[in-house]
Amino acid sequence: MASDFALSVPDELESALRLKAVHYFVTKRPWLDLYGVNVRPVAPVGSVSRKPYVDPALIHHCLPDELLFEVFARMSPYDLGRAACVCRKWKYTIRNPVFWRSACLKAWQLSGVVENYKLVQSKYEGSWRKMWLLRPRVRADGLYVSRNTYIRAGVAEWKVTNPVHLVCYFRYMRFFPSGRFLYKNSSQKVKDVAKCMNFRASKTDSVFRGHFTLSDNQVEAAVLYPGMRPTVLRIRLRLRGTTAGANNRMDPLSLVTSGVDDNEANNPDEDILGVVEGWQDDESHNPDVPAVSHRRGLMPFVFIPFEEVETSVLNLPVEKMDYFVPG
Repeated sequence: MASDFALSVPDELESALRLKAVHYFVTKRPWLDLYGVNVRPVAPVGSVSRKPYVDPALIHHCLPDELLFEVFARMSPYDLGRAACVCRKWKYTIRNPVFWRSACLKAWQLSGVVENYKLVQSKYEGSWRKMWLLRPRVRADGLYVSRNTYIRAGVAEWKVTNPVHLVCYFRYMRFFPSGRFLYKNSSQKVKDVAKCMNFRASKTDSVFRGHFTLSDNQVEAAVLYPGMRPTVLRIRLRLRGTTAGANNRMDPLSLVTSGVDDNEANNPDEDILGVVEGWQDDESHNPDVPAVSHRRGLMPFVFIPFEEVETSVLNLPVEKMDYFVPG
């Protein structure tokens, strides 16, 4: 899938990148010699390191090196990680900084190209791959889902039984590298909600748009509920991962609803996060809508990639999974 994010790199940084890529290919790697001549990274077309070479692998007879390089350049970082497990040649080819540079500049595009270049040199030893694995980031290739349950008393019949109901609902968040996100609060399962979590969703889908910022591992997000009494939902989250580079968990730190006046809610597409920036937790600009700090429904968010929404355990009904431990 073609990316809608165009890179604009200053000339001096682009020159440094080309020099680093050339250095990657011409640098001697004694540990590769242990495997013989069969292990050699794929060099891009026109590279100074390209030499006549016959590879015994059948796939490399059918697929030239330059085409293989172009295939890798169009793969997502997670697909690159899977491809690196195929063979030694692919593993060392995928370590090419060109692949990881594009992924990093897209993931942290709000920081700016120059700021990302400075950060990768000062904190990650010039390695874009290391930056991708160690720097916190929100993932845009799936949904963050929080499964919440509570017990509600039922209607007693003739004082013989006293039934209770276990109610289950979900909070859904989908983030985009541009600083926007989609939010939905629903009892629908993941496989059903994933179809409507996009900017083309209709009002009947109850998908709301908001903005977010990422500072280190802290996520600040805000979404506006329009209507007769417009309300803003402010969420603070802490990003973490079960493994290095996973970023597949978000712990809610606070969830506050406040009222906004009509002037602040004129344009639903406006950056509502900039409007409420600096507000206190008990601050509200509409006397009819008091500020409420919610203490329930704060289960951690679990990340589910789009290719796993149909098979996720979160699709199980309450009678088969009454409680879910995010980990």
